[in-house]
Amino acid sequence: MEETGASLTNYTSIVCNVTDQESVDAAIRKIVETYGRIDLLWNNAGYQGEFNYTLDYNEADFSNVMEINVTGMFIILQAVARQMISQGGGGAMVNTASVAGLRGTPGMIAYATSKAAVIAMTVTAAKDLAPHQIRVNALSPALIGPGTLWERQNRLHAELGAPYYATEPEQVAQNKVNSVPMKRLGSEEEVVKSLAFLLSDDASYTTGTNLVVDGGMSAGIK
Repeated sequence: MEETGASLTNYTSIVCNVTDQESVDAAIRKIVETYGRIDLLWNNAGYQGEFNYTLDYNEADFSNVMEINVTGMFIILQAVARQMISQGGGGAMVNTASVAGLRGTPGMIAYATSKAAVIAMTVTAAKDLAPHQIRVNALSPALIGPGTLWERQNRLHAELGAPYYATEPEQVAQNKVNSVPMKRLGSEEEVVKSLAFLLSDDASYTTGTNLVVDGGMSAGIK
């Protein structure tokens, strides 16, 4: 892949609606006008949705989660892939999935379903785009914190009163950490380092993979 001349201190912020094709196309045109090409994509827009039991989950919110997490991710992936093919030289993409898409999460049926779809999308896109030398992988974190999303999840799980959790956010948090074989939260930095590997030439023969960053939860380690 060719160098764009961009550095860590040379960046442009462009706002777009990932669920709107015209908005995405306009953002991509702006990127290409600014930097000449697109070689790497972190497809990371997402929405957790409400926390509710399957029997009570709101259909409108379910559709909203799917529109952002699945349709929006597809629109971005497809548009960037077309740009990569037109410019030549291949490329690398990483779609943010989640361990929720592998294991399910109580009270988050829409989110878990959307992330399972992202994993399937990744595998299929990897096969379709391999002839163009475009690699497509997924990244599935779990229990990353501390931070706003971590605190929100614990508060909403406590309010939901699911039998798998406690009724106080602090206890919910502790119970979740206790379920991790490494007995700690993952950090944002650890997620970014995994992302950087998948986007780098160190992963040049890796495509269609879902890299799990969860301290051993999905491995069934006790």
